[in-house]
Amino acid sequence: MENTGKSSSSETTGASWKPRYAERMRGVQASEIRELLKLIDQPGMISFAGGIPDPALFPTERIQAIYNAILNDSSEACKALQYSVSEGDAELRSWIANHMQRKGIPCNSEHILITNGSQQALEFLGKLFISPGDRVAVTAPTYLGALQAFTPSQPEYATLCISDNGNVSLEGGA
Repeated sequence: MENTGKSSSSETTGASWKPRYAERMRGVQASEIRELLKLIDQPGMISFAGGIPDPALFPTERIQAIYNAILNDSSEACKALQYSVSEGDAELRSWIANHMQRKGIPCNSEHILITNGSQQALEFLGKLFISPGDRVAVTAPTYLGALQAFTPSQPEYATLCISDNGNVSLEGGA
């Protein structure tokens, strides 16, 4: 579904927001992932989608115990409930850097950025590395979330094809 630039309020007032959108938003469409999640919520639906585990498998008692431990400690509660630096919690970044070093990967906490999830990380990568017209190789099929994250950066997509004997080629794009 293409982004028409209209909201429910613009339909009643006649105002169109589309001319005010940044040029990079012209090709952005409504989230197909959001539409798929609506289907998953239907009664009786069994989803085999990646990233959508069975809620019955969530360790709710363990999570509740961790929440209680944090919120019952006033210094930890204040830290957990307050905004932090945009790079993420310093202790967590340090732990990750040390873990990477133990794996033989040169790293320090300044190399680590904590995101709210893979989608935010993909959006950051698109903003950082993709300029309008850049050729981006994707597999077929590919992760829909990556396309949604990269499309506002206005790349040209090329399909990365791998033959049965391991030959690699690109199809499409400039």
